[in-house]
Amino acid sequence: MNDLLPATFSRRTVDADGVRIHTRVAGEGPPVLLLHGYPQTHLIWHHVAPLLAATHTVVLTDLRGYGDSDKPPSDPGHTAYAKRTMARDQLLVMRELGFDRFAVAGHDRGGRVAHRLALDHPEAVSALAVLDIVPTRHAFRHADADFGRGYYHWFFLAAGNGIPEHLIGADPDFWVRTRMGARHHGGTPFAPAALDEYVRCFSDPAAIHASCEDYRAAAGIDLVHDEEDAAAGRRIACPVLALWGEHSFVGRHYDVQAVWREYADEVRGQALPCDHYVPEEAPGRTADLLATFLRGGGQ
Repeated sequence: MNDLLPATFSRRTVDADGVRIHTRVAGEGPPVLLLHGYPQTHLIWHHVAPLLAATHTVVLTDLRGYGDSDKPPSDPGHTAYAKRTMARDQLLVMRELGFDRFAVAGHDRGGRVAHRLALDHPEAVSALAVLDIVPTRHAFRHADADFGRGYYHWFFLAAGNGIPEHLIGADPDFWVRTRMGARHHGGTPFAPAALDEYVRCFSDPAAIHASCEDYRAAAGIDLVHDEEDAAAGRRIACPVLALWGEHSFVGRHYDVQAVWREYADEVRGQALPCDHYVPEEAPGRTADLLATFLRGGGQ
């Protein structure tokens, strides 16, 4: 197991109603939860987390189905990997650590979990940062040929009959490295030790299956929940920071702040000189912007 985080980040396993969530904690001050995306683990924050820990209690987790967290069996409706279910895991982790109210920042899939956490538990989330995403509902409602080419993995991973599991399982090393390499543009290179760790975790067939369930949920039950929220007029009430890569698909195809203002009351944000993997490609600027936001963002 590779570890790019300082020894000050304690390692623990937190029981979230029977699902063991791999967790790292360091620092003192207002709590902030950092959530990773696909196909990664909490180590996507290995540059950013130590900088934030100078002024905050930083909590890093592996989402259910990823890294060294549990990979519970799914169900025909994929509710075990619905963002509502994954968000509840994170709420229980923070409560177990003694934090009833906290900020949350999420990249990629973690951003979608964080979005759901802020909607379902507004009393717990003081501020929300979303990195290189627009809401799932918006992405599907505006999908076109460019989206299909740029985000083909959304449809591939959501396919049934074990097809993506079988194909990725034949060479997970190739899948992880090529998928990530295709979405990196300039900035800080990926740390070899981080890539090795992503491959280690993703070489587990249970992780491959769980991550596919994550995407199947996104194309199904998550949209049901999102449409229910839209119909009820539920919006994010806490301050929102949106960051995105100027070279990423998100940065090139959406007016990111305008989109998020359809879903949240208070939004600020900006592009960074990178592609999709914002915390790894532009870590210094990401940490600075998050720290500034957290100082004034509901803490």
